[in-house]
Amino acid sequence: MTYSPVAITGMGCICAAGNNLGDSMASLFSGTRAPVPPVSFTSNHPINYPVFEVHNFTVPADLLRTSALGLHAAREALDDAGLDRELLSTLRVGVCVGTTVGCAISNEMFCREYRSVSVPGMGPLERILRSNPAAVIAREFDFSGPCQTIVNACSSGTDAVGLAASWIRSGACDVALAGGADELGRITYIGFISLLITDESPCKPFDVNRKGLNLGEAGAMLVLESERVRTMRKKKARSFVLGYGSACDAYHLTAPKPDGAGLKNALAEAFACSNTDPAAIAFVNAHGTGTPDNDRVETMVLAEVLPGVPFLSTKGYTGHTLGAAGAIEAIFTAACLELGKIPANIGFSTPDPELGGNPVTENTPFSGTIALSESLAFGGNNSVIILGKGEV
Repeated sequence: MTYSPVAITGMGCICAAGNNLGDSMASLFSGTRAPVPPVSFTSNHPINYPVFEVHNFTVPADLLRTSALGLHAAREALDDAGLDRELLSTLRVGVCVGTTVGCAISNEMFCREYRSVSVPGMGPLERILRSNPAAVIAREFDFSGPCQTIVNACSSGTDAVGLAASWIRSGACDVALAGGADELGRITYIGFISLLITDESPCKPFDVNRKGLNLGEAGAMLVLESERVRTMRKKKARSFVLGYGSACDAYHLTAPKPDGAGLKNALAEAFACSNTDPAAIAFVNAHGTGTPDNDRVETMVLAEVLPGVPFLSTKGYTGHTLGAAGAIEAIFTAACLELGKIPANIGFSTPDPELGGNPVTENTPFSGTIALSESLAFGGNNSVIILGKGEV
């Protein structure tokens, strides 16, 4: 079955690279990054692992940080799409947000009070119950369409875009806001350190000396729009969702299957449903965490399925933003299609002879109109999205 393209008419994001899409892209192409030990929480771990934290960001008192990041990105995306509240009130608008932490497990203070005080204050629980990332956006704009939060580890953001695109194709809604949001927190920080997959220096995706990832936080949202509404508004598309594929290899809780079977199946599905020839792919925005296993399996699959296609990881600029990663990387992919160039894979300097290839090492122009963004998640899930260049 071949899917029809779904237009992306607006995009917004907030991450350590910038508090909006324009500033983030400027950081990527200037090679700017500055991961530092966290400032919003403390840890007694002897190593101060660097993270990509969002600074100068105010969280409303009634929300938790994850949902506030998603809402910030949603506002930018809707403004970019030119959709005001009056017009939105006349449309069926859905919201689909991917997350991993989801902000709930970051409320460590309440848990400590619960164990030490007979009747702790319920304010933190009330904020958690009001902070479902998708529901926050739907409530803010009074949307009445489908509302879904997806928790599928690090592929959540990609899965949210793929699902929301199916809502548009099926006619379930006229417009859909799709993306991801995740915050940094002490429990997540210590948890990833305990897995021995974090780097005590800025991460180095695909480099022979890579030691692991740096965590980050972000909100990233895309506006997907039906052809009926887009024609009515005479709105040009910034990009198109051409295809989506997802497959789980069910091999290990945290490691990808060594033969890359799940990623290969997800790629095959995306190519088939979009009727895209792999030879048409101009570049790949890889998952590229900087962990030994992920980078090895991912480059092996790329060398087999997309030999010679330029690839990079943007996580060197944002950190691994968990449930937001697939969404913000889809946005970066679409923005690069507009610009006709991709940024250097920051942190890479020494090739690894065991990998299937090397990422781009400088800002690189390309001539194609179709690109691919990949997400490889804990639990063995692999999700990919194929995007096409928008209208000039």
